[in-house]
Amino acid sequence: MSGFADGHTYRGAGVDIDLEADGVKALVKMLSYRRRGSFEMCSDVGHFAGLIEFGDYALALAVDGVGTKMLVADIMNDWSTLGIDCIAMNVNDLYVMNIEPVAFVDYIATEGVEVDKMRQIGIGLNEGARLSNMNLVGGETATLKGIVKGLDLAGTCLGVQKKDKIITGAAIRPGDAIIGVSSSGIHSNGLTLARKIVEDCGSYDMMMPWGKTLGEELLTPTRIYSEVLKVASEVSVHGMCHITGSGLRNLKRLGKFGFDIDHPVDPQPVFKWMQEKGCVEEQEMYRTFNMGMGYVFVVPQSEAEKVVKMVSGAKVVGKIREEEGIWLKGEPFF
Repeated sequence: MSGFADGHTYRGAGVDIDLEADGVKALVKMLSYRRRGSFEMCSDVGHFAGLIEFGDYALALAVDGVGTKMLVADIMNDWSTLGIDCIAMNVNDLYVMNIEPVAFVDYIATEGVEVDKMRQIGIGLNEGARLSNMNLVGGETATLKGIVKGLDLAGTCLGVQKKDKIITGAAIRPGDAIIGVSSSGIHSNGLTLARKIVEDCGSYDMMMPWGKTLGEELLTPTRIYSEVLKVASEVSVHGMCHITGSGLRNLKRLGKFGFDIDHPVDPQPVFKWMQEKGCVEEQEMYRTFNMGMGYVFVVPQSEAEKVVKMVSGAKVVGKIREEEGIWLKGEPFF
């Protein structure tokens, strides 16, 4: 297994999420300056999006990219859905605070422009904007030969919401229901480990029993959870979470609560294939991938069934408990 005697891990594939967390903490610690005058910050650094004062409203900014999913697109010679991923990773980070995305700018860094690749990326960006009802207002393309190998796609999203409608997780209480919403697959996180397992244990053109090649499975675009805004307008939502890199550990971004996931969403077959073929421990899977659950609502128990009926692929997966931490199927999650 090419250096993975004890099974594949995200760290062994080249990504140390604990080191990344330490690096981010070191960076954020240095970000002490705050603007004087109007339009000051009205949120802490480190939530899913940053908020800026704008009268009765708050403006929100989120930034994210596609990551090493781009390498899969290069192998499959198909870049047509990557723009959806880029937009999804941003707008989903706004939805968790009940913020409506309104405008997006993309950033493409490349070692050399390829016209058809740019055209295909544009197809996906346009579709992502349609799915999230958002303006594409501009962007930047930089040719950085010698710095960038291949192409990297990222973007920044602007959102807006009335201050009294923003959801931060502060309303979460013990006993609240945790509702998981299905993902469309791997989304855009954990691809470094996913690629390593595919390359060691299969191939991108390997046809799987469920009717997709592994390459097609890894390229399935990230689900855009636009229905969240309607749910939050009709249901008393206490908190929401986008399950991205670090898997279930994203729940900690909602605050110091106890998240007891006793009936998780069933992972898609690709996750089970990777876990079995890559000899990956279950907790490693849940701290690297979304494992079939790309989004989470936290609501009062009395509202749980209403959310389940409103959102495709939603189910009650657990509840909030008094003790701080995360539990998966009754076991502490590290």
